[in-house]
Amino acid sequence: MEILLAIVVASAVIFFGALISMGNERQRKAIDGLREQVVLWAIQDLKIKREHLVQAVQVPDPLDWLNKTASRVCAYDLKLQVLEVVEEPQSLICASGDGDLKVIFSPLSPVDIRRIKSSRQSRLSKFAGQNPLLHLPKSVNIHELSPLNSGHLFDLELGLVWTALTGQSWSTINSLWIYILGN
Repeated sequence: MEILLAIVVASAVIFFGALISMGNERQRKAIDGLREQVVLWAIQDLKIKREHLVQAVQVPDPLDWLNKTASRVCAYDLKLQVLEVVEEPQSLICASGDGDLKVIFSPLSPVDIRRIKSSRQSRLSKFAGQNPLLHLPKSVNIHELSPLNSGHLFDLELGLVWTALTGQSWSTINSLWIYILGN
């Protein structure tokens, strides 16, 4: 009798455990579905808000915008002054207000620069003399500007700023790299 009672109790525990497990799995799927719907709603909400803001995006002083955005990421005011624009590979070369630093802005990441350097030598030779991106020392201070650290309208404002300062069109690149060199 005790063995039969033990088997019934064990069977009941296993049965209820299976029911609870199935219920938990169903709840997990429901929660995953809700989470997915919330994410889709949030993305759609941001798209709608950005659509309204796209027409209103203006940057009255591009150099000041670039200085403020770079200062936020670099943690000190650079007081930028534009020195030169290089077309290939795209870069904007600036100096800090005190003249101690050379600051290079480019849509090219360090990986992209290494790839250009390691590509065919004949392609590199036509850029080598003029672009400091191709002669960066190992001690260069590198920062990335992106919508994550520069504001949710960063990519829209950056297109306006880049075109105003360089005269070059800005494609759909969402980040700008800062290379800071000491003189």
